[in-house]
Formats: sequence, structure tokens, C-alpha cells
Amino acid sequence: MNFTRGLFQALLLSATLASLPAAQAGEAAPVGEDPAIEQRMVTLASDLRCLVCQNESLAGSHAELAEDLRKEIRAQMKAGKNDKEVIAYLTDRYGDFVLYRPPFKPLTYLLWLGPLLFLGIGGGLWTVALRKRRALKDTPVDAKQLAAAAQLLDEKR
Repeated sequence: MNFTRGLFQALLLSATLASLPAAQAGEAAPVGEDPAIEQRMVTLASDLRCLVCQNESLAGSHAELAEDLRKEIRAQMKAGKNDKEVIAYLTDRYGDFVLYRPPFKPLTYLLWLGPLLFLGIGGGLWTVALRKRRALKDTPVDAKQLAAAAQLLDEKR
């Protein structure tokens, strides 16, 4: 009985000592030294696409390449470059794919105008189908066609 009580006390002491470093943990240190640059980086990175995840912003991605790109953006901002210059640097290096909103230029015309093109084609096909349907309704059926249809029905029975 005395042995189990001593064992319990030792375990309790071990658990208490193990939890001390966690209890003394302070607030996480900010990633960047300058809060203004950090805020600019987060704002800019939320408009950029992660090249690894592709459907996640650069600000929210946990990929190693995304972290490297965020470090590069911070370095560019510390060097005094504005947001347009940083974006130009990234697009020169990685292409327009890094942008969530690529620019309107000949290479991206289909990307921007494609939905309108498909909508126009669909509307045109719909109009043609409606006109054909109306034309079929307006064609009168003569007695000869009715007799041929009746004969076909009689043959099937």
C-alpha cells in the first residue's frame, strides 16, 4: 500500500514538472520584425496563389515553397519595393499563374472572355432549337400524312 502511494506521488510530481515549461510559455514571437511590413506581406500574399497548393492563397498555405515566397516578399518590401514591384518580380519569375486575378492580355483573353463565349454559344444553340420547334408546330398535317401514320399504327398491332 505504501509502495503504490509513493509511486502515485512520483507520477504526480513528474506530471507537474513536465507541465511547467508549457505553463510558462509566452506569446509567440511575430514572424517579421516590422509589423507594417508584416501586414503588407499578409495583404499582398492573400491575393497571390500558392504554386504548390494551387487552390490556396500564399498567405494561408503551409507549403515550404509558400514560406520561402513569403520570406522573399518580406525581403523585397524591406528593400523598399512597393507592392506592384513585388508582384512584377513574382510574375517575372513564376508567370501569371501566381496571380488570382491575371491581367487582361492576349495570352489570357480566353480565360477572361471564355465564359461569355460559352454563354453566347449556348444562347445561340437555344435560339436555334426554339425556332426549329416553332417551325415544327406551325407545319400543318395533311390527310395523306394522317393516313400513313394510321397505317403504321395498324401494322404494329
